[in-house]
Amino acid sequence: MKTGTLGRDAVMMLSHRFVRLIEDHSDALASSLLHKVQRSVRTESFRTKVPPDEVSQRAYEIYHNLGEWLLDKSESDIEQSYTQIGTRRAHQGVPLSQVIWAIILTKENLWDFILDESYPDRPIELFGKQELLQLLDQFFDHAIYSATVGYEWATEKTAKAESKTRKAG
Repeated sequence: MKTGTLGRDAVMMLSHRFVRLIEDHSDALASSLLHKVQRSVRTESFRTKVPPDEVSQRAYEIYHNLGEWLLDKSESDIEQSYTQIGTRRAHQGVPLSQVIWAIILTKENLWDFILDESYPDRPIELFGKQELLQLLDQFFDHAIYSATVGYEWATEKTAKAESKTRKAG
């Protein structure tokens, strides 16, 4: 059997259905992520240095606008947003490894939801899910890189400012 445009369209439609499902459950997903971040030993600085509302709000924005992030935003949009997040976390004193782990938890939280909401006995749905997971991988790879760039920029800037202060003092 040939999979032409109709097959591809069906896969795209299922990907969009998954995205809408995620967006519709963005509150619950954000709450679930906050719980995971607060419980993980790999993100313990988030408990003391990042307000819980900030974690929840950021997660909600990602989940609620997922379709826009995956389908409409450019790489530079992702870079800009996540560079700011990396910069903010550096200023808050969150270690870079914990920033990266929080992004990984955000992705894993989505994967768990997608896997729970799919029906593996329907091959066309598997293709839709696989396509979405590939898009998510690309998105989160760019997010991790950009957050790291922002973090490094902020720590470099702070180090230079401290160096100038020591030289002037």
